[in-house]
Amino acid sequence: MRVTGPSTPRPSHASLRNTDDSTDIALSLISPIPPPLCGRVRKLGGVVEELALGVALGFSAGISPGPLLALVLSGTLRGGLGVGLRVAAVPLLTDLPVIVLAVTVLAVLPERAIAAGGVVGGLFLAWLAVTTLREARTAEVPEARDGAEARLQGRRTLWQGVVVNLLSPHPWVFWLTTGAPLLVAAWRHSPPGAGGFLFGFYGLLVGSKAALALVVSRARHRIGTRGYRMLLGGSGVLLLAASALLLVEFGSALTA
Repeated sequence: MRVTGPSTPRPSHASLRNTDDSTDIALSLISPIPPPLCGRVRKLGGVVEELALGVALGFSAGISPGPLLALVLSGTLRGGLGVGLRVAAVPLLTDLPVIVLAVTVLAVLPERAIAAGGVVGGLFLAWLAVTTLREARTAEVPEARDGAEARLQGRRTLWQGVVVNLLSPHPWVFWLTTGAPLLVAAWRHSPPGAGGFLFGFYGLLVGSKAALALVVSRARHRIGTRGYRMLLGGSGVLLLAASALLLVEFGSALTA
C-alpha cells in the first residue's frame, strides 16, 4: 500500500508532537482504517480484555465452595430449582452497597471491624448448618408445592441468602483488595470496559451457581429418600465447614 508520496505527505515529527492524538495519525499512515475507527477498535479491545477478566474471576468465585454456594444447594434440594436460582442471584441484590463501601468507607475501617463481621457471619452459618443437619435426619424428597407454599419457601431461603452474603466478609474482602482496584482502573481507562468487567464477573458468578442448582434440581427426584437425606446432610456439612473457616480465620484476627 502506498502511504507516502506527493499526494500523501508524511507528517513531520513536529506536527506529531503538536497533535492531540499522535497515535491516530501514526495509524492513519499504516492502516486503511480511519483514525476515529482505530480509536474505537482500541476501546473495543479494552472492553474485551476487561470482560474476559471479569468472566475468569466470576467463574472462579461462582464454583468455589462457600456459604452462598452451600445455601444454593440446600435451597434447591428443599424447594426446587426456583429457590436455588433466587439464592444464586443474591449477589445482584447485595453487592452494590458492598462495592460502594469497598471503594469508599471500608478502606478506612480497622481490621478488627472486618474480623467482627466475619465472626457474626460464621455464627449465623453455624445455626443454618445445625438446622440443615437436623432436617436431613428425617427429610423426605419434597413433593411439588402449591403456589403459596412455594413462594413462602422461596422468600425464606432468599432472605437467608441475603443475610449470609452481607455478613460474610469474603465479598467485602474481595472488593476491597481486588475488585475495587480493578474496577477503578478499568473505569479510568474506559467506562465501557468497567461495565464489561462487571457484566462478565456477575454473569459467571450467578450463572455458575445457577447451573449447579439446575443439575441438583434435575437429580433430586431420582436419588430416593436415602440419597436425598445424604445430599441434604452434605449441604449441611458444607455450611458447617464454611462456618468453621470463617470463625477460625476471623476469630483469630479478632483476638490477636
